[in-house]
Amino acid sequence: MTGSATEGIKTVLHPVSDLAKAKPVYAALLGVEPSADAAYYVGFDAAGQHIGLVPGGGPQAMTSPVAYWHVPDIEAKLAEVTVAGATVKDPVRDVGGGRLVATVTDPDGNVLGLLQDR
Repeated sequence: MTGSATEGIKTVLHPVSDLAKAKPVYAALLGVEPSADAAYYVGFDAAGQHIGLVPGGGPQAMTSPVAYWHVPDIEAKLAEVTVAGATVKDPVRDVGGGRLVATVTDPDGNVLGLLQDR
């Protein structure tokens, strides 16, 4: 295989229908209070991972959790996985703070996230 390796799954986003009800459940599960707490997103940092709650699935209309593989070069990895057979679902976009994200689907329709911090 050529191309760049990933840094592993470090971020998992979960769509939730009721943020107020979901937040205490995840706080109890993870044993920490949120590190980000807004009406549009609640995030927890625990055990080297970031777990995010996205009300209503957010603008990307998530219907199930999405694991984000951290990569050093998102454009290169996106090209590599599409050549291998993945289909771009959401192209690369900046979500703030220099963080770039994209999603693809594998041949079975599973959503895979890519994330690059600048």
